[in-house]
Amino acid sequence: MTAEEKIKEKEARKAAKAAKKKDKKEGRRIKTMTPMSRFEPFVMRYRTDATNYISATLDIGPCEAYIKKKREEGLKEFSLMHIFLATFVRAIARYPAMNRFVRGQRVYARNCIEVMITVKREMTVESPDTVVKMIFPVDATAEDVYRITNEEIDKARSAAENDFDSTAKAFNYVPRPLLRFAIGCLYFFDYYGLLPRWLTKLSPFHGSFAITSMGSLGIPPIYHHLYNFGNLPIFLAFGVKYRKNELQSDGSVKTLHCVDYRITCDERIADGYTYATALKYMRGIYRHPEVLDNPPDKVYEDIP
Repeated sequence: MTAEEKIKEKEARKAAKAAKKKDKKEGRRIKTMTPMSRFEPFVMRYRTDATNYISATLDIGPCEAYIKKKREEGLKEFSLMHIFLATFVRAIARYPAMNRFVRGQRVYARNCIEVMITVKREMTVESPDTVVKMIFPVDATAEDVYRITNEEIDKARSAAENDFDSTAKAFNYVPRPLLRFAIGCLYFFDYYGLLPRWLTKLSPFHGSFAITSMGSLGIPPIYHHLYNFGNLPIFLAFGVKYRKNELQSDGSVKTLHCVDYRITCDERIADGYTYATALKYMRGIYRHPEVLDNPPDKVYEDIP
């Protein structure tokens, strides 16, 4: 083995060791937050204290054309859900503050992008819900998001129960007084960051954001609550598609295909300017979703 090969092997081992160490933790504490940002989590102790609500309407004409194009390319189940997911991942690549979380009155930068979706095994009232948790690379394209999402959903629907279902089922056998004590212990361990990584990986209360489609149920979107347990800072819900007539500047009337969406967010992870800038960036992608065909030109790191 040449000296150059030895150096490359050493660097590869070092990178693998760093990646393994990073995977053991949800995130790293941000130590350069402004004084106000460090103070806020002590005033707004719970996520419900710091919740903001955003409502918007999206003209999905460009998205529908993009969906048709992707289906013609072989992605038969490609949908608006995949565009919302891929766009949020792309926004995190550009604005990493959107991937922070608060734990123990401190703000952290998350080490990966973890997304939750609740799905039914079958579209019936009696069918149970299950939580699907997906981890996306920060430079994911629309096709990457499609593949990872569908693989995880198919896996969840085909299995009798997943890891989350098994864990939740186990808690059902605990007597009520002991269950209250156990949940209290989980809150304590979570506050100090002592929960094992395998548990936070399957937990629906820990992650970058959660998304739900009310459109699949044929109803408008809701403002979904955030959980005080865990560290999930953002929840997005979008509703059923509909047509809307809009008056143009020349006096003509244009029929738009629209979808309403609602975002519930924890304001402690980022200031209003960051949220507004990221959301405008996302709206730009919705108007030109073809940018999702390629990885981002640059992935930005969060502040130290």
